[in-house]
Amino acid sequence: MTSTALTTTSREWHLTRRPQGVPVKEDFALVDVELPPPASGEVLVRNSFLSVDPYMRGRMNDAKSYVPSFQLNHPMDGGAVGLVEQVGANATDSSGTSIAVGDTVEHPLGWRSSSLVPARMARVLDTKLAPAQAYLGVLGMTGLTAYAGLLRVGELTEGDRVFVSAAAGAVGSVVGQLARLKGASFVVGSAGGPGKSSWLLDDAGFDAVVDYKATPIYKGLAEAAPEGIDVYFDNVGGDHLEAAIGAMRPRGRIAICGMISVYNDTQPKPGPRNMPMIIGKRLTLRGFIVSDHADLRPQFEAEVGPWLSQGKIVWRETVVDGIDNAVNGFRDLMAGANTGKMLIRL
Repeated sequence: MTSTALTTTSREWHLTRRPQGVPVKEDFALVDVELPPPASGEVLVRNSFLSVDPYMRGRMNDAKSYVPSFQLNHPMDGGAVGLVEQVGANATDSSGTSIAVGDTVEHPLGWRSSSLVPARMARVLDTKLAPAQAYLGVLGMTGLTAYAGLLRVGELTEGDRVFVSAAAGAVGSVVGQLARLKGASFVVGSAGGPGKSSWLLDDAGFDAVVDYKATPIYKGLAEAAPEGIDVYFDNVGGDHLEAAIGAMRPRGRIAICGMISVYNDTQPKPGPRNMPMIIGKRLTLRGFIVSDHADLRPQFEAEVGPWLSQGKIVWRETVVDGIDNAVNGFRDLMAGANTGKMLIRL
């Protein structure tokens, strides 16, 4: 179906300078732009939720990485979901499904109120299974990151003892629950503060939680898991990685997803002081990027979708309202102010 062609005003966030350390509001600008009607193979989407994620901090630097840096004075991008308002001719999504006005889609051109999206970059969503924003979190990139990192990279086997850092975050909270559902014998997480710790214990089914703001993580993990751990899912790096190496049992596996503790550093920090233990314990440390495991998405959705609908996986959102507050939401995320997935609601 092709809609009536109308121009649309969109508000979009631009990066205006490279942050030095913690990003500040002067590094960004909110710009009004006029979007033309969608051309053939394009759709116009009014966004309802935007995703902000830790990896975006690296894209603000001018450094070679696995994903291109944000360009200065250009719109930033990221995951988004929204309602299709206009459709160009021959608009089919990434699966070959025709897109119509009124469809809800996921796409990668976030950080703006409306997006002109190449249809092949969008995906029509089944909102009967879960709300649209779940496809930015538990059923989206963060959920797939947890699934691929724990099962393929971390090689979880039944009976393993598992440690997850940043366990109350979007990825970590899913990792712990997947580990439990897949037969882990013990799941311990780290989190900052009693509220997050209580949620992990009471709702998400963790066996133990270390509040790293109350107890040094090395001491807290040793007390919470005196028998050691077999798999560590790392979202933090730094002292958490050092503590995990100390707690690992022989032939343990470490899946390194992120190192949020160092993303704002202006000078590199020394690595873990106990790295020689990697040799004696015969440990495996593997970094991974979720895009390398896109082939797992059908399996992930087929397995996690029913668990979600059956209430076997719980999920939380921290929502910041308004495009004007998107940068504030990102800054809050980097400061650990979120429980579960951090979203910007438009």
